[in-house]
Amino acid sequence: MTPTIREVPMSSPAPIRVADHVARALSTGTPVVALESTIFTHGLPRPRNVEVALEGEEIIRAAGAVPATIGVHHGTPVVGLSNDEIRELGDDDAADKASIRELAIGAVTKRNAGTTIAATAFLARAAGIDVFATGGLGGVHHGADKTFDESADLIAMSRTSIVLISSGAKAILDIAATLERFETLSVPVIGYRTNRYPGFYVVDSGHPVNARVDSPADIATVLTTQRALGLPSGVLVANPVPEAEQLDPTELDGVIEAAWAAAEKDHIGGQASTPYLLDYIRRATEGRSLDANVALYRNNIRLACEVAAALVGAAPADRGA
Repeated sequence: MTPTIREVPMSSPAPIRVADHVARALSTGTPVVALESTIFTHGLPRPRNVEVALEGEEIIRAAGAVPATIGVHHGTPVVGLSNDEIRELGDDDAADKASIRELAIGAVTKRNAGTTIAATAFLARAAGIDVFATGGLGGVHHGADKTFDESADLIAMSRTSIVLISSGAKAILDIAATLERFETLSVPVIGYRTNRYPGFYVVDSGHPVNARVDSPADIATVLTTQRALGLPSGVLVANPVPEAEQLDPTELDGVIEAAWAAAEKDHIGGQASTPYLLDYIRRATEGRSLDANVALYRNNIRLACEVAAALVGAAPADRGA
């Protein structure tokens, strides 16, 4: 059944639409977890893309929380896509990839789009959602000192008061530079039950985190304290892929090197580079990278549900607007 959608006016000409089940959960203090849509519009192959998207929602429901998958449907940002809308976006060959700068353009193009982490975080907070689960986030690309190629996810996290649970920046990125940028932008990066920053497909990227927490309640406390201090940034939680489901780190290093060489040969750059490189890795590992991606995504969703529940238990004044 397609849920009823309500419109929430924003300062831009186009409204966002919030599904009734999401608005009702937020108004009654039920835990809500936001999910992005580029994972099934651009990140995973068919038909597994839609299967994973719907499975993620079911994991949230089974934990007693409410899922809010976010995307752009016919030009309108939606917080709480219906199953039919998820299937439509997942099957749309022409679906765009929308970061924050593309959201208003949809009011003219009326096209479907998967929302990136930056756009998803922005829309989630506009609806009043505190917790967002994803797989890997964007960051600084190799060679960014010349190309200035870094993800809008970084800036968005410095401006958006939300808990983002991921398994590290995507493996194709410059992890050291990404962590330096988060430090410059005053975004706390905390390891969940780890002192090491995860490497997306692998448990350890080779870099430390400067803070660690060991419970969902601790994560909730970091966010509420950030808000009490008047700090604008979100909280980035680094949650490693389960060790039994990681890729072999040595194999991954070689595959990533080959993927970059292929991208350079095919003149791939900009927003097209991430899906190209991840697809190359998937094929080179005979699908094992995809299995690891799905495993870490499920793991992040489960933790997000626990954090959302902990935040609902906090005082309303602490939860923020």
